[in-house]
Amino acid sequence: MLSYRTITSPSNEILYKDKGSKFFGYAFPIKTDNEVKEFIKIIKQKHSNAGHFCYAYQHGIETPYYRASDDGEPSNSAGLPIYGQLQAFELTNVLVIVVRYFGGTKLGVGGLISAYKTAAKLSLEASEIRTLDILIPFKLSFVYQDLSKVMRIIKKQQLILKSQRLEMECEVVILVKKSNIKSFETTFEAFHKIKVEILND
Repeated sequence: MLSYRTITSPSNEILYKDKGSKFFGYAFPIKTDNEVKEFIKIIKQKHSNAGHFCYAYQHGIETPYYRASDDGEPSNSAGLPIYGQLQAFELTNVLVIVVRYFGGTKLGVGGLISAYKTAAKLSLEASEIRTLDILIPFKLSFVYQDLSKVMRIIKKQQLILKSQRLEMECEVVILVKKSNIKSFETTFEAFHKIKVEILND
């Protein structure tokens, strides 16, 4: 796996109606559970009179983690249909929240599954989906005299410079596309004085 699909900015709000019930849908880019909590808090403040705040999210690339919540709706009638759309769109690092205002007519479990699935689908269709390269962080350690040589290679290979500490003993952290790792490692094998170390992101 060299790339993954995600969204990089929140979607526009969507509204889906079924038998008087209103379903507002939102998609957000996320990487941590804390970000999920923050977005849920924001949506709860926006819709303080709503009955249900159902959601699903997945984050992580090599070993993704997911969670789905029915928030008081019948078991598996909301969270899993929302998560099913994340799978259908092949997305990770994404949270979808669907807010329901009850309209007076019960939809039944089948109706709820269909409504939450549709609202999630519309939310993701309203999002800008992008395919991103998987980036692997490396630390380069070297003496100051080799700085210009290292920077030349970084520029030539179009590596992403994440951080740098430039003293007599220098350290830079760079991000390398997973698809380019072999070329990157081959280049630096020729320079024995430059220590190359893969980092756990």
